[in-house]
Amino acid sequence: MVKIRWLGHSAFEISTSKITVYVDPFLSDNPKAALKVDEIKKADFILVTHDHFDHMGDAVAIAKKTDATLVAVPEVASSISENIKTVAPNIGAMVNLNSLKVAFVPAFHTSSKGAPVGVVFTVDGKTIYHAGDTGLFGDMKLIGEVYSPEVALLPVGGYYTMGPREAAIAVSLIKPKVAIPMHYGTFPVLEQTPEKFVEEVKKTAPTVKVVVLNPGESYEL
Repeated sequence: MVKIRWLGHSAFEISTSKITVYVDPFLSDNPKAALKVDEIKKADFILVTHDHFDHMGDAVAIAKKTDATLVAVPEVASSISENIKTVAPNIGAMVNLNSLKVAFVPAFHTSSKGAPVGVVFTVDGKTIYHAGDTGLFGDMKLIGEVYSPEVALLPVGGYYTMGPREAAIAVSLIKPKVAIPMHYGTFPVLEQTPEKFVEEVKKTAPTVKVVVLNPGESYEL
């Protein structure tokens, strides 16, 4: 069983009986955060899609606390001065990290260092696509065809990323079994609810199940 727990914004905790993975763990300064760094007892890997504050977040602090390995593109990984374990693949192919397989894929966004990415990862035989911060782009169809993710975690808040309509079109391109909205409601400029996204997916990809989580809630695969 794979447990996907939304921690607010774009932060997720993915866990099985053997491994715990955090993605974009923006917690300390996140008004919607469902978890504090002090509450984290175990982490094996931390995946970071890009170096903006609301995605890099508490990644280094969690890595120092738990001895987890931080996975980020080379420019982000090499910029970390603290003595933590890092793995630094670039966009291109699946990398086998024993209990976790990770592939960085393109994301249409900006960053201070390196390229922003989405991340496709497989744990316990289940594949999940976290799109990071991104606009809509046609090669999301390729991501779906190549990796066949069961679950897509997609930003829907607009302003900095896709909005509800664009994210719904992304769902139709990726064709996951389940779509979980993220990156909304955290800041005033963002869409405050996922309702428009839910309605748009009914039009563009009616066979895809949309799972709306409140911060702290989980979906089990």
